[in-house]
Amino acid sequence: MKVFIARPMTPAVEARARAEFDVEFRPETAPMSEEEMINALNTFDIVVPTLGDQFSADIFAQVPDPRCKLLANFGVGYNHIDVSAAQAAGIAVTNTPGAVTDATADIAMALLLSTARRAGEGERLVRAGAWEGWHPTQMLGHHVTGKRVGIVGMGRIGQAIARRCHYGFSMQVAYQSRSAKDLDFAAEFIPDLSALAASVDFLVLAVPGGAETRHLINAQVLEAMNPNALLVNIARGEVVDEAALIAALQAGQIAGAGLDVYEFEPKVPQALIDMDNVTMFPHLGTATEEVRTDMGNMALDNVAAFVTGRALPNPV
Repeated sequence: MKVFIARPMTPAVEARARAEFDVEFRPETAPMSEEEMINALNTFDIVVPTLGDQFSADIFAQVPDPRCKLLANFGVGYNHIDVSAAQAAGIAVTNTPGAVTDATADIAMALLLSTARRAGEGERLVRAGAWEGWHPTQMLGHHVTGKRVGIVGMGRIGQAIARRCHYGFSMQVAYQSRSAKDLDFAAEFIPDLSALAASVDFLVLAVPGGAETRHLINAQVLEAMNPNALLVNIARGEVVDEAALIAALQAGQIAGAGLDVYEFEPKVPQALIDMDNVTMFPHLGTATEEVRTDMGNMALDNVAAFVTGRALPNPV
């Protein structure tokens, strides 16, 4: 079977793929074009896409009899793939859950701490040669230890963030999800999102992307937040109505935001760039050698299972 991998991978993943499969790597790091996606579905038995490769219903409609029978997605999120349309075309879809959990939770904490303590702003001050020295009221930020954090989405990643907050920073944890969870730490379930937003110092987003969560954080939720509260998004960019977030920040409705993802990434609005109270990372959630290798190996495990006719380890 011919395998197509849509991005360069870590050396360990590339070496395994070349050793085990008849594989072609796409050298570009940008998302696949419509023409490339159609060609891949017609030419290869298995395609390994990732974030940005928009396998929409329209793409599948243009390939009525695809050679491809598996999209082994590299990443836990698969909102860029119309899974129903893929399955209707006879194409199975898999993902890579679990491998990303701790690294993504770490980035959430990095954003929370950086935004609360104005780390990015402080670094820019030092690099610009504008720091005039310590004094008692210099760059006062938000204390984190003992504060109240709200987690939106209490899946694997949400729970990993909550544990870091609870055990590492003695924070009071509240959360919103489809249903209450059986957790091994103290946490308050608040089913209403606006009520959760109104009750916390930090609101951290850890939900999957997709139509169900698009603009989950809208003007109403932002208005409910405390003026001293911070928003942290390590989920998907479209979970937040970016225009509403900019308006809320400009109006002082919330104190700041820490963002690893953006609604129209890699485009980032100049209004966000200009705000010192916004910490911005370039989608670093899983960006470690070890984690990206684990993700690649999990994707290849799905490929290997398909090639040998075994049950897929991570179907979606």
